Amino acid sequence: MSNFSQLSHLGWQSFFQQQLSLEEWEDCLPCRVIEQHKSELTLASFTSRFNISISSTMPDIVVGDWVLLNEKHQFIRLLDRKTCFQRKAPGTRMKYQLISANVDTAFIVSSMNADFNLSRIERFLAVVHEAGAEPVIVLSKSDLVSSPETYLEQIRTLGTNLMVEAVNCLDIQGVSKLNDWLNTGDTVCVLGSSGVGKSTLINTLTGETSQRTGAIREDDKKGRHTTTRRSLIELACGALILDTPGMREIQITDCKSGISSTFIDIENLAMNCRYKDCQHQAEPGCAVRKAVESGNLESRRVDNYHKLRREEALNSASLTERRARDKALGQYYKRTLKEAKKFKGR
Repeated sequence: MSNFSQLSHLGWQSFFQQQLSLEEWEDCLPCRVIEQHKSELTLASFTSRFNISISSTMPDIVVGDWVLLNEKHQFIRLLDRKTCFQRKAPGTRMKYQLISANVDTAFIVSSMNADFNLSRIERFLAVVHEAGAEPVIVLSKSDLVSSPETYLEQIRTLGTNLMVEAVNCLDIQGVSKLNDWLNTGDTVCVLGSSGVGKSTLINTLTGETSQRTGAIREDDKKGRHTTTRRSLIELACGALILDTPGMREIQITDCKSGISSTFIDIENLAMNCRYKDCQHQAEPGCAVRKAVESGNLESRRVDNYHKLRREEALNSASLTERRARDKALGQYYKRTLKEAKKFKGR
């Protein structure tokens, strides 16, 4: 098999093809994970779709991944990811949770109502930047506000080059503003809290009602969870869109570069601080505090920068400690088994 161009509609790129050996080029079947279930994966390759069971010998696999199978549709290996979205698992568990892989663009959806929150958007931006994808802020429910420009102006304070579009997710003409990121083979991930319109946006783009939607709670304008599994959907335009379950809680870890990219204005200012280890609190000669006092920088943005950095440091340290404990425990088990074998041999 050598005609990999037939996979371009699934997002196949030279990045993945260059990973194949000559034997894999001839004998293996590249497939993309288009849906993830508890015990099996739905894969797509060329014109066929089928399921394979998840086994304990497989690495962690997520929607958007590319895998190689043999002629019997048995798993061979997972290809390296071009981009990967992950977060600290919800709750107190010290582990990663994969969200999606090999995404070109991330639509960060935020509704223009009482739930609009710049700090939450910055949190999503840090995750997207860390993954290496292009972020696009999609402000939903433009039909319910008298002045969408007010929200657009607030988003523009987060970065001069940040792409942002205000749309009515129910209007096919309105969502056409997003067409620049929806070319054949492009993969887009839809991120955002519950109830902001992610599933409605996907329904409009697909022209179907494949994603169930739900009304928001009127008391606090927060949404109900409607998407329950991750899936990759092919659009009529040829692009692929990933829907993910709504995430009320998204803790970040191993995200230093993502935070730096999201708050590049603060980090550039910090280069002019008097002290290299300036914490931007009350130190003399702090360029960041000076910018806040002059009105050129929001104190909210600085506070969120510190908050995300503290959270990232804490979560990353906790995960590192767990990995060290797990490694030590594994070594202990090996030593115990080795000693037991010696004892039996006497």
